[in-house]
Amino acid sequence: MIEVLRTNNPVRLDYAVVLLTRAGCHPFVADRFMASAEGGIPALERRIMVPDEHEKAAREALKQLDAPAEPLSDDEDPA
Repeated sequence: MIEVLRTNNPVRLDYAVVLLTRAGCHPFVADRFMASAEGGIPALERRIMVPDEHEKAAREALKQLDAPAEPLSDDEDPA
């Protein structure tokens, strides 16, 4: 397993897991419960790990994390 992302932002973490799952990279979130074990310290980062053979696809999928959002067209409902 290789680390492809480290963050303490829960929204970024969850979105990254969704992106990696859709890409078929089989993500595993390490250290998920470390903050609660250490008294709720939000500074402790969680790591996303993927199998070594999925590293390239995972890094490509994670590029979408920082991509600018596409605006909704007039006929799209945001909800």
